[in-house]
Amino acid sequence: MSIKPARFFDHIFVDGYSATPKYLQLTNSIISAIEAGKIKKDQMLPSINELSYELEISRDTAEKGYKHLKKIGVLGSVPGKGYYIINTDFKQSLKIFLLFNKLSAHKKIVYDSFIKAIGDHVAVDFYIYNNDFALFKKLITDHKNDYSHYVIIPHFLEGGENVCDVINMMPKDRLILLDKKIQGLTGDYAAAYENFEKDIYQALEQAKEQLSKYHTLKIIFPKRSYFPIEILKGFSNFCQQYAFNSKVVFDIKDEPIAAGEVYINLMEDDLVILIERIISMKLQVGKEIGVISYNETPLKKIILNGITTISTDFNQMGQLAAQMVLENAKNHVEVPFYLTLRPSL
Repeated sequence: MSIKPARFFDHIFVDGYSATPKYLQLTNSIISAIEAGKIKKDQMLPSINELSYELEISRDTAEKGYKHLKKIGVLGSVPGKGYYIINTDFKQSLKIFLLFNKLSAHKKIVYDSFIKAIGDHVAVDFYIYNNDFALFKKLITDHKNDYSHYVIIPHFLEGGENVCDVINMMPKDRLILLDKKIQGLTGDYAAAYENFEKDIYQALEQAKEQLSKYHTLKIIFPKRSYFPIEILKGFSNFCQQYAFNSKVVFDIKDEPIAAGEVYINLMEDDLVILIERIISMKLQVGKEIGVISYNETPLKKIILNGITTISTDFNQMGQLAAQMVLENAKNHVEVPFYLTLRPSL
């Protein structure tokens, strides 16, 4: 009834580059080894101390991994002896490669929503490439045939002009593209995306009454940014259509700020600088100066008595991605985009 730990650790891995919680990597790795016939029914597993030492993970992580496997019916335990395999009669048919550009507050909403909707009996390996195209390319190249589904958010600071060549290497029937559509992709794949140009135009149109007390709209759009240029097209179209003065601001630190202006920010760091400068100038937010922020997060309900946001529904984006995986869908869906009016406008 025993298995030598050395043999066990030939097949069990925890990847330091992965953003997937280590206890889930451990459970997914054990399940994969069972499916491959490397670990048999009734075999005892290494102790929590051995697991912690060999894989260089904490005891809490090791114990959490074993408890998760026990919860889903893979492991049993004997007090004083440890954990052993009680069930090998299953197939974890879905193994998902989840690749995000970063883990911000709103991307965490997408992740949490996806994980909740996808269910327990699915393996998810989660990677983050920090808007770095070279790392994105390496991760996809290294893993392009390892998974049943690939759920990918493609945003880059630079180098992204060749992204369609990289994604076209992948099996499209396993691809779910999130947040942004890519021109030049071939084959049938699924997508849940934002329509950046249309979304900002329609959101500003809905806020027209509140915007009417200001004369100038400024959008803070850093030169080194992963945000799509379509946002600026929608912004410019709105300002022309409704006769607002407009300006694209590349660096809010140096921009002159005056009454009668509305600022639209995309990056959270820029929002902090903007608010600090407005407060230091003693301008009355929502009366003398307006603030609109991209991407709804819980804190924006509170800051400055509430910041007006324009935001896609990140919760729905995660749910849609999970649904597309579970149904093996190939449709393309625009994720709803909302204006949330608060006193900052």
